[in-house]
Amino acid sequence: MSPSTDSRENREFAAEIKFLISPALAEQIRDWARAQLSPDPNASGEAGDGYQITSLYFDTGPFDVFHRRGSFGRSKYRIRRYGQSEVVFLERKLKTRGLLAKRRSIVRLGELERLSNGEAERGREGYWFQRRLLARGLSPVCQISYRRTARVAMTPYGPIRLTLDDNVRALLAPGFWFSDQKGTLILKDQIILELKFRYELPALFKHLIGEFALIPKSFSKYRQSATALGLQSPSDSIVQENRISEYA
Repeated sequence: MSPSTDSRENREFAAEIKFLISPALAEQIRDWARAQLSPDPNASGEAGDGYQITSLYFDTGPFDVFHRRGSFGRSKYRIRRYGQSEVVFLERKLKTRGLLAKRRSIVRLGELERLSNGEAERGREGYWFQRRLLARGLSPVCQISYRRTARVAMTPYGPIRLTLDDNVRALLAPGFWFSDQKGTLILKDQIILELKFRYELPALFKHLIGEFALIPKSFSKYRQSATALGLQSPSDSIVQENRISEYA
């Protein structure tokens, strides 16, 4: 829940609500957010609240994460890069009782290759991540990129965050590194709005939802991408999208 490039290895539980909205409505909400919330301190751009995100998503050969089989339905693993940074984040998102927690470690971009060597090296940064990949049989499946607008605020109940993600694109994972290819556009004429908060829905977000008549929508960038790339069938994706998604 803290700013996107926060390097703390363990982050507290948070709740999130997602919406799929039109570009026109996204512009209205972006204006609303810029009037009500502060820019993400790690962002840039003209309004100081934008950045590019590229992530490698992991799954097993039988796509256990996609199908939420057993414990694969509660956690997911990815490697995230912000802009053209020379450091990346090894991340695990864990869902417990409807709340999300994140563990993450920073490694240099050039260190990613060693994650594919089939042997976790104790004492190295990200050892826990590599060990879990090996134990769970996870490997890179797809690369997903998008442009994010992020606004934040502090409330009596903790930090809150609003993000708008657009130009979401996917391609088959090149391996344990990032490709410069643009990839396939997986959402046309739709923007992903996410509201993140601690405990109860903040009054400010209640006002936002009411003012713009927003309807929550379960959505997974990973499942949508896996379907668009032909890795899984659309029917499988539709079934899964009727559940609460834990993917950011």
